Amino acid sequence: MLPEGTLAELINGILYMSPSPVEKHQRIITRLISQIYAFIEKHDLGEVFTAPFDVYLDDDANAVQPDILFIAKENLSIIQGHVHGVPDLIIEILSEGNPTHDTKRKKDLYEKFGVKEYWIIDPETRQATGYTFADGVFKLLPSYSGQLVSPLLGEMFSF
Repeated sequence: MLPEGTLAELINGILYMSPSPVEKHQRIITRLISQIYAFIEKHDLGEVFTAPFDVYLDDDANAVQPDILFIAKENLSIIQGHVHGVPDLIIEILSEGNPTHDTKRKKDLYEKFGVKEYWIIDPETRQATGYTFADGVFKLLPSYSGQLVSPLLGEMFSF
């Protein structure tokens, strides 16, 4: 039982605490979410959310709070107050001091659960590295500086 508002995630049964995001992190989220939201609304593709918003990948060992997540229209039934299932697209902005949390631990978790597309953004270098899920594993997408090109959404978003 953590105090309300505590930033924490449960990954493979282990609790990980996170500091609140810094300004660069928040600026990237704001820029991306405004573009992604407008695109998804215009094309009636589904729903997009930002952290903090709980995503329960399973019933007992994995609950995360991705920075940005998208759920396609045909999968909206997984939204039941929070998300109970696997989002179609997840974007994480690296946090200061613990980049391996997103680049290794969460990448492995999202791959295990079959997230269709996963992007990691480094706020210091502005490098966006993406993965698409195919044949049971993540395949590396082309990297970009200051933008990401989503095969799932068929669109480019700048940050």
